[in-house]
Amino acid sequence: MEKYELTSETSSFNGITFYRIKALKNFGNIKSGDLGGWIERKENLSDLSNAWVSGNACVSGNACISGNACVIGNARVSGNAHIDHTKED
Repeated sequence: MEKYELTSETSSFNGITFYRIKALKNFGNIKSGDLGGWIERKENLSDLSNAWVSGNACVSGNACISGNACVIGNARVSGNAHIDHTKED
């Protein structure tokens, strides 16, 4: 099962259309139904981890958020950036 979906709510920034994300299941600190931040396309946020984008944060281009990484606030991640945080025990 996918962990999130792109909603029909959009926002434009620097000529790029972003879609708000919505959690489809509980994972990490995220609950099913929680609204997240903004991504340009599904490839910007991994479905296989606890990674999340929240607030007014935007991810675009070939950028990808994965692992346990969380992009928050007004952050902008773009280009070929790869944000990944692996939790150490």
